[in-house]
Amino acid sequence: MAKRYWLMKSEPDAYGWNDLVKEGEGTWDGVRNHRAANNLRAMQVGDEAFFYHSNIGKEIVGIATISQSGLTDPSDPEGKWAAVKLKPVRKLARPFTLAEAKADPKLTDMELVKYSRLSVSEVTPDEWKYVLSLAEG
Repeated sequence: MAKRYWLMKSEPDAYGWNDLVKEGEGTWDGVRNHRAANNLRAMQVGDEAFFYHSNIGKEIVGIATISQSGLTDPSDPEGKWAAVKLKPVRKLARPFTLAEAKADPKLTDMELVKYSRLSVSEVTPDEWKYVLSLAEG
């Protein structure tokens, strides 16, 4: 199965990139949106995700890899919601902002732009490569 790409949002004052780096591996839980939860369920070990700071910054700041998939959200007493574990790969050379994504005609179909409130979204391979080219030169 081909590697897939994702974007995972977190409020940096609650759990930011530096928190993931410090822990070495984090659990992505607490998602209570069906589309976002379905994206979590679709993730496989080895998939990569952009780590996005929401609310403060509104920018992609790093790349993480899915280290465990198919987990039940430990914060859900009913066991209905999904979770994954992820590990940091690297910080981007420079943050890539939501404003940049919205202003770029090549990214008008990106889920980050189309569904800006979605906390876990899919990124196409072409979008992934393009964003990396802009953020890393």
